[in-house]
Amino acid sequence: MTEQLRLMAVHAHPDDESSKGAATMAKYVSEGVDVLVVTCTGGERGSILNPKLQGDRYIEENIHEVRRKEMDEAREILGVRQEWLGFVDSGLPEGDPLPPLPQGCFALEDVDKAAGRLVRSIRAFRPQVVTTYDENGGYPHPDHIMTHKITMVAFEGAADPEKYPESEFGPVWQVAKVYYNQGFNRARTQALHDGLTARGLESPYGEWLKRWDESEHVERNLTTHVPCADFFETRDKALIAHRTQIDPDGGWFRVPMDVQKELWPTEDYELAKTVVPTSLPEDDLFAGIRDNA
Repeated sequence: MTEQLRLMAVHAHPDDESSKGAATMAKYVSEGVDVLVVTCTGGERGSILNPKLQGDRYIEENIHEVRRKEMDEAREILGVRQEWLGFVDSGLPEGDPLPPLPQGCFALEDVDKAAGRLVRSIRAFRPQVVTTYDENGGYPHPDHIMTHKITMVAFEGAADPEKYPESEFGPVWQVAKVYYNQGFNRARTQALHDGLTARGLESPYGEWLKRWDESEHVERNLTTHVPCADFFETRDKALIAHRTQIDPDGGWFRVPMDVQKELWPTEDYELAKTVVPTSLPEDDLFAGIRDNA
């Protein structure tokens, strides 16, 4: 049955696929599921976040090409397929007031028209399950929010031959389930923080929890917990492949692997849309689908 199962993960930038749901994808690949990462932009306006690479003139002048090569390496590590939608990174506006978004960027595209590119991908790949971000983007980056918007339009549009005609976009396809990535949730963060401090280890999550306490943070509804601890090392290797975007000595990797696996061995999701019956909570993105695959 697994050779008939297909998972599509829709992300804003190269590196997002390795920090959000990567262990889940690697687990499903190991089971024979066909996994496709769709990357909306090339990450052209992404900052160089690895201090060891900052000031590198070649990287600064060829960031688009560099990030493509990083994505190629991460794709190979995860064992997934990957395609680009071809939109231009919007960048993360900073300041008060925020500056306008750059002309021609992804976040300023017409949502229905932009969703058409994803409709073509969905109809060609025919995934039963799609993962993406919630309406807040996971965090309020304009490209993450736009990724949410076009994914939800494409979920409906892929099955609608009137809005997106088959002659132009391919034969219709009904996606069975859409999930929001919710890996950075309060329950997980608190569990890791408490577990580290109980062991006398330094926790990188104290400031996160403090900010959540001081804000109007609303916890999402975690419906689905996919056991994938055996693939945490694969996840980290894929993330480190995005060298411009991650410091291998930074906070992402400060929690010992054995502690992560013991305290929180899952990646977590919110079921946003389903056309198949399922029972919550779930431990499988294909719950309700496998028996009919």
